[in-house]
Amino acid sequence: MTVVEGILEPEFDLDFPVKNQTVVKGRDAKFTCVVNQLGGFRVAWIRSDNKAIQAIHNHVITHNSRISVSHEGSKVWHLHIHDVQEIDRGPYMCQINTDPMKSMVGYLNVHIPPDILSSGSSGDVTAVEGSDVHLKCKARGYPHPVVRWRREDERPLLVRDRFGGRTKEYEGDVLQLHKVSRGDMGAYLCIASNGVLPTISKRVMLHIHFPPVMEVPNQLVGAPLGSTVSLECIVLASPRALHYWTRDQGGTQPVDTRHALALTAIALLSIYPLTLDPFFSGTA
Repeated sequence: MTVVEGILEPEFDLDFPVKNQTVVKGRDAKFTCVVNQLGGFRVAWIRSDNKAIQAIHNHVITHNSRISVSHEGSKVWHLHIHDVQEIDRGPYMCQINTDPMKSMVGYLNVHIPPDILSSGSSGDVTAVEGSDVHLKCKARGYPHPVVRWRREDERPLLVRDRFGGRTKEYEGDVLQLHKVSRGDMGAYLCIASNGVLPTISKRVMLHIHFPPVMEVPNQLVGAPLGSTVSLECIVLASPRALHYWTRDQGGTQPVDTRHALALTAIALLSIYPLTLDPFFSGTA
């Protein structure tokens, strides 16, 4: 308690200091200042980093419509910041107009949920088998988000971890895949998190192009003359291959193509009636 020229000066109640606030963007924040023996003195709220006066006693000074004040008697004083934005981050001072002035400061920390930026982040990617691929994911937020990569199907990534083995999750803005193969094709998830909900993710599809590979289950097919016989070959390619059958003597035959898997096709040729010279080869 301080007495100046017979006047009892107000003092801050040190049991109730102005507390730091951490608020998610878009929510409300409130600073509280407790003063004993205010008397005829006044309480002001000031943004202490730029000295901008927010309010004096019951009157709001700033033109910021999101700022308001309230009080409980002459002891408890509140500064309200509604719909908190990133520009509100900073120190706020509760000040009493004594001589010299007395003040207490609280800091407003504004957290921002993560967001993945389209600019600087990869869309779907197409690469040739054996090449290197860089998948990029640029995120923002406060605190700065951590970016992690994983495969949607939970299979291990090609990236080597610090122990020298494969890993199911990689941390970093850029996922580097070296000498990709057709087995690396699929959906990759970029996940950005900073402890502020919600966590956000982006799906990146990796397409790998590779030349056709053919498999013939039965290379020699026998059947009675005059019967119907079917020749079958299986083709794996990306992008999908054009299939046709040729005879050794030249010419092509129409193909009944049934797609079994995304990049696998079964090329089926039916011959009726079977003659002595139906020698065909498949081409993709």
